[in-house]
Amino acid sequence: MFTRKILKLWTTLLLIFGLTASAQAALIDRGGGLIYDTDFNITWLQDANYAKTSGYDTDGFMTWSAAMTWADGLVYAGYSDWRLPTALNQDGSGPCNGNNCTGSEMGHLYFTELGNIAYPNPGWGLTNTGPFTTLLSYVFWSGTEYAPNPVFAWGFDFGGGRQDYYYKDGSGGYPFAWAVRPGDSAAVPEPGTLFLLGTGLSGLAGLRRWRGRK
Repeated sequence: MFTRKILKLWTTLLLIFGLTASAQAALIDRGGGLIYDTDFNITWLQDANYAKTSGYDTDGFMTWSAAMTWADGLVYAGYSDWRLPTALNQDGSGPCNGNNCTGSEMGHLYFTELGNIAYPNPGWGLTNTGPFTTLLSYVFWSGTEYAPNPVFAWGFDFGGGRQDYYYKDGSGGYPFAWAVRPGDSAAVPEPGTLFLLGTGLSGLAGLRRWRGRK
């Protein structure tokens, strides 16, 4: 009985503080701007152009070096192990070059999770952005360099679903930067939230002791 009460209280508190998960395909909203991909076991920032909305960059367009520096120094929701997505396939092979590259982190997100279609097929383009905000039909950097020539790095075009390599210095157009981190994530509660949670659990434990003495 006591265990069931603890579970019920915990569930209620999670609902109150917005830490419950709402699923879309294999994407789970962990709250606090964190979206968990259960397929690849990674967590995306819900805001795909957080570099701009946070005030770090004026528009979000960056060279590859600037994007790498931003992701490496990012601290968000209590986590500091953010990075740019990899262009490699999940098994470490690749990178795939072209349309329908579903094995990379951004390719998997675009095609498998969000169900978008690559150019020039009917219905192509970023027609579904899922639970993400400021996800634009544009190129986003990966953290993977182009091995044959280090002046390039891989990126993914969310406009047409193509993975390709681009000049690191932004020649021909600056890609955006989007951060991801390994594993599941949940927003770290504020100290006040933790205090209220601890107080509620302590009160319930005290009630159990009081009832036990009756």
